[in-house]
Amino acid sequence: MEPNASSLTDKGTARSDGQVARPANWLDHYFGVTRRGSSLRTEILAGIATFLASMYIIVVNPAILSDAGIPFSAALSATVLISFMSSLAMGLYARNPILVAPGMGMNALFTYTLVQGAGLSWEVALGCVFWSGVLFAILAMFNVRKAIIEAIPSSLRYAITCGIGLFITFIGFKNAGFIVGSDATLVTLGNMDASMVTFFIGMMATAILVILRFNGALILGIALTTLLASPMGRLWGGDVVVEWSGLAAWPDFSAVMQVDIWGALKVAYLPFIFVMLFTNFFDALSCFMALSESADLKDKDGNPRNLKRSMTVDAFASMIAAPLGTSAAQTFIESGAGVAQGGRTGLVAVTIALLFLPFLFLSPLLSLVPSIATAPALVLVGLFMLAPISKIEWTKFDQAFPAFLAIILMPLTYSITLGIAFGFLSFVLIKLFTGRIEEIKPAMWVSAALSVVMLVTTH
Repeated sequence: MEPNASSLTDKGTARSDGQVARPANWLDHYFGVTRRGSSLRTEILAGIATFLASMYIIVVNPAILSDAGIPFSAALSATVLISFMSSLAMGLYARNPILVAPGMGMNALFTYTLVQGAGLSWEVALGCVFWSGVLFAILAMFNVRKAIIEAIPSSLRYAITCGIGLFITFIGFKNAGFIVGSDATLVTLGNMDASMVTFFIGMMATAILVILRFNGALILGIALTTLLASPMGRLWGGDVVVEWSGLAAWPDFSAVMQVDIWGALKVAYLPFIFVMLFTNFFDALSCFMALSESADLKDKDGNPRNLKRSMTVDAFASMIAAPLGTSAAQTFIESGAGVAQGGRTGLVAVTIALLFLPFLFLSPLLSLVPSIATAPALVLVGLFMLAPISKIEWTKFDQAFPAFLAIILMPLTYSITLGIAFGFLSFVLIKLFTGRIEEIKPAMWVSAALSVVMLVTTH
């Protein structure tokens, strides 16, 4: 009789001839590569695919954090270190093929809402990152994800992701000078100069690479736009935006341990900590759910494989990110690139981690990249984050209106926190005054109260 999945031990998997394939070596045995129906070659190639799809973060994250006052080279060192450490932990401890790195959205929240918007120093903002990681770790250890998921309406969860996406896109347009301020219309199209033309060509080229499904389309777009920007100020109009400062240098650890942990423990900052916790927790959970569905990475109960361990790694990555000098790390949906290549085990994450390390010494080279070169990546990442918008039930107005407020207010107020606050508040008020108070879970009451505290103390 041919063996089935339930009759196999952890030591092998069924082959086409009905026999049980045995692990080839200790690496195979530890990660269960053969047992998962994969091979060492497939796992390594899957790791390379994920790295190529996500390595744009090595440049984009320091570019965003430098707007908060963190030196580019220090932010780059922190980005590489946390990506290496957390992805390695995901591979060795949780044994899942998932990348963990500083997240888009979390870095925007850190820079443009906490530092530029609320006026926190970047050291105190890092303290908020730390405490959100502590709370995340507590939630992960006590395994209360089901209660939290049921408390927050799915429409608001989807809306927050979409709103952050629009906000990131707006930042991309702003950084490129494509959208500028206007006294008459608040915002308008920027001047049609060499910088705008370079950005537009780079954005279109990056979009075409994405459409053609090139591995590493975003980083290729960044490189191409940097090349296009090189002659600016030299061969034609505009300022010089690309200047050579060297190939390699020792890592810059000047932002390490600059976090102000105790300065972040103020009542006025609690909403910011909550928003970071909320965003990171649900992004992580959504990512694990999506990847487990697409690649059948499930346990015997149908839940994402090693979910508790994976969430724990994500939580501690957020906590460790702050002392290293970067915004919170989180799971990357770009991990799907490796999963699509057949990656099934933690060896994928270990491969990704090792690929990050050389960039620790390439800060001078990467500092060549101007803001108009990272802007196309921001625009497209924003587009990717809009995917859940179709899951919002727009015909149910009690769900649609709070979701709409959360989405539209993030870019319009230049604040992720305000979008989330008004989304939560409007949901609670609508349920309260339409006689459906029983639909408001305790967590939503707490969220609404924190939103009021934030609005009163910061505005």
